[in-house]
Amino acid sequence: MTEASAVPHWHVAYTRHQHERVVAQVLSGKGLEVFLPEYHTIHRWKDRRKELVLPLFPNYVFIRGGLERMLNILTTPGLHSLVGWGGRPSLIPQEEIDAVRRMVDSSMKVEPHPFLKCGEWVRITSGPLDGIEGVLVRKANSFRLVLSVEMLQKSVAVEVDVSMVEPVSKPSGQAPMTAWGRVTEQRYQVGSLSAYQ
Repeated sequence: MTEASAVPHWHVAYTRHQHERVVAQVLSGKGLEVFLPEYHTIHRWKDRRKELVLPLFPNYVFIRGGLERMLNILTTPGLHSLVGWGGRPSLIPQEEIDAVRRMVDSSMKVEPHPFLKCGEWVRITSGPLDGIEGVLVRKANSFRLVLSVEMLQKSVAVEVDVSMVEPVSKPSGQAPMTAWGRVTEQRYQVGSLSAYQ
């Protein structure tokens, strides 16, 4: 067995609505390595405002290894199933988990974004997210780098300074450091990077 194959893979657990934190805590208590990326947002009511911490990928928790204890995982309260194809749990590369961790751990504003997998592809060239690639979109007077999770049909966005990105004609030969998905060759123009500079 090679060293690479000995490293447990990441998988995705699908949870009941608003049960992500409970599922993550129980799985962690069962000895599994768990990753629940979250973001901060302000919720406004008529009479007050409150800062909330919400899952970046609602209804999903990421777990590493442990599939030899499948029954133990699947009997976790609030957990529906593991995401997969053909009856087998899908694998998430470590580099992709690392890219999301870097986004969440950075001081940049991270938030969910409507699913997007096509557009002008760019790479961050400096700062804590250096090397991460995604689609550049404009939102009001700011810019977002959008990473799409094709397997989950979800996207996340991080606010970036347009001076920190460079256009990439197509993804590099290696898997780009994006969250769960390779870019398809089919693209549509969200906006031209040159128009933003």
